[in-house]
Amino acid sequence: MFAVIKTGGKQYVVKEGDVLRVEKLEVEDGSKILFDQVLLVDDGSLSSIGEPVLSDAAVQAAVIKTLKDKKVLVFKKKRRKQFRRTRGHRQILTEVKIEKIYTDKASIPPEAMVPVAKAAPAEAKPAAPKGRAAARTGKKPVPEPAAKPAAKPAAKPKAAKPKAAKPAAKPKAASAKPKAAPKKAK
Repeated sequence: MFAVIKTGGKQYVVKEGDVLRVEKLEVEDGSKILFDQVLLVDDGSLSSIGEPVLSDAAVQAAVIKTLKDKKVLVFKKKRRKQFRRTRGHRQILTEVKIEKIYTDKASIPPEAMVPVAKAAPAEAKPAAPKGRAAARTGKKPVPEPAAKPAAKPAAKPKAAKPKAAKPAAKPKAASAKPKAAPKKAK
């Protein structure tokens, strides 16, 4: 028996006992989750295909751990422009083990009814400066104020000032030097 599930914008073909790495899920290690977006279930003799998902199928899984994937180097270059940038990225993944494929939601035990979308997220931590900013400032994150201060009263509108008239342009004075007479051609 196998199923096709959708999580993290991707589709996975899974069987009972499979271990797979999916996009990060906001759940604690060791907890059980339920993938309720099942696109297809096949038990060998009968296939059920969803339009787009099966309403009464689900896949139960146990979270093994949350980890980082291998580093991917992103290199950009523009020739003849002295421009090169190298950046690294490590995607955060959640490793899960598929425990059971259910074809009928009535057969799912109540303790397993925690869908992925509604799983309890880990406690939120205040945002701290990251990387170089943290090293440069050496400061701890400042907690947010409990309440916002009262808004300032609206300022009085300023009266429009009349525009001053520009002085008229001065006439050019005649130059003191007499102009030289044009030379005669020979």
